[in-house]
Amino acid sequence: MDKVLPVVTLRGAVDDDSQPPEPTARLRVQRVRPAYAQVADELRAQILGGALPAGERLPNEAELGTAFGVSRSTVREALRVLASQHLIETTRGVRGGSFVAAPDPARVVEDVGSALGVLVMTPQLGIHDLLEARLLLEPTAARLAAQRADAETVAAIRAAAVAPRDERDPSGFVGRIDFHTTILMATGNLMITMMGQPVNDVLRTRLRRDGVERGEWDKVDACHRDIAERVAAGDPAAAEEAMREHIVTLRGLYERDGLWTDEP
Repeated sequence: MDKVLPVVTLRGAVDDDSQPPEPTARLRVQRVRPAYAQVADELRAQILGGALPAGERLPNEAELGTAFGVSRSTVREALRVLASQHLIETTRGVRGGSFVAAPDPARVVEDVGSALGVLVMTPQLGIHDLLEARLLLEPTAARLAAQRADAETVAAIRAAAVAPRDERDPSGFVGRIDFHTTILMATGNLMITMMGQPVNDVLRTRLRRDGVERGEWDKVDACHRDIAERVAAGDPAAAEEAMREHIVTLRGLYERDGLWTDEP
């Protein structure tokens, strides 16, 4: 049975398409916002709060319009917002409709990475901000990895530290970025991975591969192997310090050699 949503009024909202009947319940806050945005907010809160679990079929547009006291076109726009945030999926056909989507961390990481990619094109966010964020996050990730990594994870970290370079990337830059992602994942903490991976994804696409001497890359590889072995040894303090020193060195490398490019 479809979930029956409470009737609410969107006080302060403007619904240009209709003059709905006066609802029986009211939201606790008043915001001068478009009606579709408030409908989306209410549905999002119910989805994230678990009142509408994954797989739940939402009432149709007419039913939602009645529940919220707005027009169908307003509901339709609210559903578009939720779909763009991957909170619902809409299918067509006799058994179609809008369904609450199961959380997909990969999509969240992709969305955050895309947003960062846009932000770094503006004066408000640049390479220094990304590297500073990396310095705050990745040493802690290395510490947690040393505390938590099992034998299989340690093997993956060691493999990432000496991974053969893709022939499409002769410098091996992408493979080296992947080492950092492997460390993030080794924490076993999804939030840490989701915060750190988009930063590395932006670096992967916005840093030039050329212009760095082979000796510099060899130093990077040596640092990766050192970090991997400290994680393998189960030494959290040593792993954290090694990663911190490595990130500081990388920052100097990126700034000195002008690897940052404005071309994504």
